[in-house]
Parts: sequence; structure tokens; C-alpha cells
Amino acid sequence: MAKTFLVVAETRGGKLRQVSFEAIQAAKLSSDADDQVAALLIGSNISALANELAAYGANPIYVMDHAELASYHPDAYLKAVDKVIETLNPHAVFFGHTSVGRDLAPLVASALQAGQISDVTAIENSGGQVMFTRPLYAGKAIEKKAFTEAPWIVTIRQNNIAAGEADPSRQANLVEVAYPSTDLRSIIKEVVKKTSGKIDLSEAKVIISGGRGVRSADGFQPLEELAAVLGGAVGASRGACDAGYCDYAMQIGQTGKVVTPEIYIACGISGAIQHLAGMSGSRVIIAINKDAEAPIFKVADYGIVGDLFEVVPLLTEEFRRVL
Repeated sequence: MAKTFLVVAETRGGKLRQVSFEAIQAAKLSSDADDQVAALLIGSNISALANELAAYGANPIYVMDHAELASYHPDAYLKAVDKVIETLNPHAVFFGHTSVGRDLAPLVASALQAGQISDVTAIENSGGQVMFTRPLYAGKAIEKKAFTEAPWIVTIRQNNIAAGEADPSRQANLVEVAYPSTDLRSIIKEVVKKTSGKIDLSEAKVIISGGRGVRSADGFQPLEELAAVLGGAVGASRGACDAGYCDYAMQIGQTGKVVTPEIYIACGISGAIQHLAGMSGSRVIIAINKDAEAPIFKVADYGIVGDLFEVVPLLTEEFRRVL
């Protein structure tokens, strides 16, 4: 019998996040040819985004569109997911492994008394036996795990499962979900966001990170210039943040953000295990450090032993020339 797989899409700034399309692909990889992949879209003024989800292979698209959902609301999101689950009885529900997904997925799993596998980086489907891969122990071990019974709750790490090809000719079959305004335990009065105008680290394809080796707040300037040339974002190790060189919003690592860009350039970062936990899944890692014995070189694909203040400007100059 055909099964239904549900993807809970996520928006930011009025746009769908890339991880939503990756979650659709994850659902398709987990399903059989005759199964259905549906999506749930929650937010404010987001109905027009449904066709984008359909283009990547999800249909129907369930939509809860209300002004009070401009920001994430745990109660309302949970009720929306529960309502669609009652309708579809899905075999599995997929989320992005984002701040929203990490909060919402366990709530859904608890409500359904279902099992959950988090931070999935790869999926193998062999004759209906679906195996999920995720990193453990700061990336030092890899676990392959399967569910013994449905429903499944799964969160997908960003930038690991490539989204499929979009077909703009696909049109969404829209199903409206009513907003439960009279049955919420909490009301969000205001959300204050810190805006920097910079690329979100979790979405960046290229990240230039600095550690204690930058020596000061001004030491991040060469990194900013290189990031601007490459269209990337600037991150930092906890050591650089603790030293007061930069804001903690830039921190990458076990107690900061987990990122998986296509290119990660570590400048003046020794490579403590806590930092590696946040970036070891990067596709290509380039390390720049004066210490040839720095642990970062053990995980790097390419390494440059040298002073970052000499190497980074040379890289910036060369990339400006060729790009």
C-alpha cells in the first residue's frame, strides 16, 4: 500500500530555506516509487511559496497562513503538524535540523509516541529498508540507524543531502489549515532579531573562520575581505569569541553553530575537538596556521603552514584576479 511522507517546510524572511528542498529529497530517498511526499508550509503571507515546494516534488501542500505566524510559535506549529498528521497518517515526518526543527520535531515525536533520528547526513534505501546516517561524538563516529516501526520523525542536517532538480511546471495542490488562535497556551508579543546584513552561517556555501590566531577584532578584517570576494560568511572559534575578538553569534563548534559549507577556511584555528564538532562535515576544509602540528591539519583537505596575515591577503588578491 502506498505511503505518505510529510515534510515540514521552513521559511525565513519570506523565503523558503534551502533545507526545505533538501528535506523533500530526503523524503523521496526514503520512499518507494508509488509513495506520496506532501509538505506543510507555516507562516505569514507564505501561500505563494507553495509552488516552489511543488516544483521539487512535494504535493499536496498544506498551508497555515496567518499574520501571527510571522515568527516561529511552538504551540501553533505543533497544532498545525498534528492536524495534518491526523489527515494524512504519514509514514514519516521530515524537518530541517535547524533551531526550529530541533525544537519542533521532539514535540511532534512526543505527541505521536514515535521514534526520532536527528541530524541525518545521508540516506540509503535498499529494497524498502531505509538506513539513516548521522555523526556522533563530535564527528569522530558515524552511526547508521533504521526505524523498527512507523511513524518516523527525522531531522536533516543542512547542505548534506542535495536537493533534487526543480520542475517549475509542477503546480501546487493547496490545502488550507485553519489557525488555532483560540487554543494556544502562549502569545508571542514581539520578536527582536539582531540584523547584521551578512550571510547566515548556516546557509553559507563558503565560510572563512578565525581563531585566537587573529589576535584582535581588527584581525578579522582580512577574513572579511576574503569572504566578500568569495561570497561567503565569516565565522569564529570559541577561543576568538571568548577573547572578545568577535560576537558569539559567529561561533562555530559544539556550543555554537554546526555548519556544512562547500568550502571551510580555518585561519589561526588550532582545531580543538569542540570546534571540529561544528565544521567537520564541510565538503572541503582548508587550514591556515603557523603551527605545522596544529590538530586542524589532521582533518583538513588542504593545509598552508604560514602566517594568516600574509597568506589570506594573497588568497584574496588571487581570487579577485581570477573570479
